[in-house]
Amino acid sequence: MSQVKSGDKVKVHYHGKLTSGETFDSSAGREPLEFEVGSGSVIPGFDQGVTGMAIGEKKTINIPFDEAYGPRNPEMVIEMPKERFPQDMEIEVGMPIGMSDGQGQQFQVTVVEIKEDVVMLDANHPLAGQDLIFDLELVEIVGGSPLIIMP
Repeated sequence: MSQVKSGDKVKVHYHGKLTSGETFDSSAGREPLEFEVGSGSVIPGFDQGVTGMAIGEKKTINIPFDEAYGPRNPEMVIEMPKERFPQDMEIEVGMPIGMSDGQGQQFQVTVVEIKEDVVMLDANHPLAGQDLIFDLELVEIVGGSPLIIMP
């Protein structure tokens, strides 16, 4: 029976949980996640977790934060003057806001605190600093990338 290796395209059903048991994402009711192992399209711990699995195999993996979304970076919590927000915008703690940097790069921040004149925004990934648990089921090995041999 073939096992997953780097370069394989795979389809995986997953259930992602925090160490508290709270679900943060799941493929239940959706198509399985399809990705190429080792391509960098998923977090490193997820890549490592599916490597060596066989079709139909189920397992649970624990991914420390440094193999997931990394540590929380306190420098990514910034103050934004309230006057920079549209006047009719109702700002609430926990609210996600899409922003753009000077080069047109889009990113999401979360409102973490509202002060008198400023709003504190957190640009860390919501799962940064969190250890993650995934229940995995390998549905299919679609095939690997074609090997190109140069003369």
